[in-house]
Amino acid sequence: MSVKKLLPLAFVILLFVFCGAGQAKPLQPPLALALSRDDGTQVSLNDYKGKVIYLDFWASWCAPCRKSFPWMQQMHHKYREAGLAIVAVNLDTDSQLGREFLQQLDADFDVLYDPEGRLARRLDLQGMPSSFLFDRDGKLLGRHVGFFTERQSQYEAELKRALKE
Repeated sequence: MSVKKLLPLAFVILLFVFCGAGQAKPLQPPLALALSRDDGTQVSLNDYKGKVIYLDFWASWCAPCRKSFPWMQQMHHKYREAGLAIVAVNLDTDSQLGREFLQQLDADFDVLYDPEGRLARRLDLQGMPSSFLFDRDGKLLGRHVGFFTERQSQYEAELKRALKE
């Protein structure tokens, strides 16, 4: 095949790549993947359908995670009646470490355990803590890596926006 005949094909391929047609679809949550509560009951994100979900991944060794828990507790009490579900997923390979962490902090929102990191891998976690915000239909609205106390008002504004939609 001559170079002249290949040029239009090369142009189409470049257009396809640079215009984003070859990019992956936006990340959507694996809503049916079940995780365990402390009492052993299985819970999936599907169980929160109709609620705005703030999904937070944490571990006992994570210093910023310790800072995020009081804020999540506050948001839970402030917005749960409006339809917010705070769901914290512990990633310690030894779940007992997560339980000991929780004895030091107030957390009356849902805490699930994922010692194998199955959900974390499906959501392609980039750091700790990592949080994901889903709308009432399970569509991903945003994600954060880390927890920064100076951004708490920004995080809350995102929650309020999601609750109004």
